[in-house]
Amino acid sequence: TSIMRVLWFSIKPIESILEEANKQIKRLSFDESIDLIENHKTLIIDVREESEVHNSGLIKDAIHIPRGLIEFKSADISSLIDNETYILVYCAGGYRSALAAKTLKDIGFNSVFNIGGYEEWIQHGGEIQPSL
Repeated sequence: TSIMRVLWFSIKPIESILEEANKQIKRLSFDESIDLIENHKTLIIDVREESEVHNSGLIKDAIHIPRGLIEFKSADISSLIDNETYILVYCAGGYRSALAAKTLKDIGFNSVFNIGGYEEWIQHGGEIQPSL
């Protein structure tokens, strides 16, 4: 039981993990996101689950890599970008994308940004496409 107490107190709450991710990864506004997409090379990554993408589509020209697979797909991501590419990550509400963006940064990717949630994108009139 003393081991269990030590383990219990060493676990970080999700709020702390999200706070750390949000300190390291800039959250872009819709307008900042559009500016990058229109004026720079970008790779947009949707980290929602397959069912979410299937039911609602994704941001135009985005690729889908579920949050749980982001580490395993780093070679695929590397093959799609160069040193001038901005990586823009989103999910449904901006939380998983913050964690995924931090993971990408921790792996070694540069210019990684959280662009928030899909619903927010739609509310601002952002272009979408059906899932493939």
